[in-house]
Amino acid sequence: MSSPAGSVTPRKKLALSQREIETYHTEGLVIPEYRLPPAKLAQLREGLEQLIKDNPYVRGEKLVSAHVSDNPGEGVRGNQIFLDFARDLDILDLVECAIGPDIILWGAHMFAKPAGDGKEVPWHQDGHYWPIRPLATCTVWVAVDDSTRENGAMRYIPGSHKSGLYRHRTDTSDALALNQVLLPGQVDEAKAQDDVLEAGQFSMHDVYLVHGSPANRSSKRRAGLALRYMPATSHFDRGISALDSVANFAQRPIWLVRGVDRTGKNDFKIGHANQ
Repeated sequence: MSSPAGSVTPRKKLALSQREIETYHTEGLVIPEYRLPPAKLAQLREGLEQLIKDNPYVRGEKLVSAHVSDNPGEGVRGNQIFLDFARDLDILDLVECAIGPDIILWGAHMFAKPAGDGKEVPWHQDGHYWPIRPLATCTVWVAVDDSTRENGAMRYIPGSHKSGLYRHRTDTSDALALNQVLLPGQVDEAKAQDDVLEAGQFSMHDVYLVHGSPANRSSKRRAGLALRYMPATSHFDRGISALDSVANFAQRPIWLVRGVDRTGKNDFKIGHANQ
């Protein structure tokens, strides 16, 4: 039966399959069957090229808060394309399956490892230095380029998210893209798996997942956009200092992208003057 003239066909909500949900909770990471439509992928690539052009003195791995056009204190001029993408309804549908219906966007980091000298991301857990209490986040890692073993795809330890937070140390080596590193002996690399993705695919991983990636020694760039979503049952506590020298959590804007703020404490005004 056709819809009446002038009516709008209701949007069909997406969802992770039961198998995908089980994989996310059991392994700590899942690659959904969903792929970005070509037009959305083209927009991300357009945004990346502009981001690189607008930040000529920032390493490709350190394009933090890529979604914030006027980025206070973080040294990156972001792009509206990434903010619009982070609000994409299809993406939010799948995130909802992982963390529930009340969702806050609090970060978007572009990791663009250049060909030939893309830095290593050491073994770490994301949440070690994040100001979220209780700690909870689903990261959607979107492959803007093909992400392969040769160009430094992410590696992870399946099931490591079940052990809670590990101890980390600070390592300021210029060879590393991040300065928070797990202690020697904490990672059994024999259990590691590769998060190999074609451009337009993405993975979703838990905040406690142990992961990292090798340096890019290939002739091809490896770019991926990490979108950070937290459940609105948690508080983005701006009083907690960042251990990562790039981040400025005190002034970073956050967005309620779905549902309601269940804590009543999250500040959605700071950093939004020009948004």
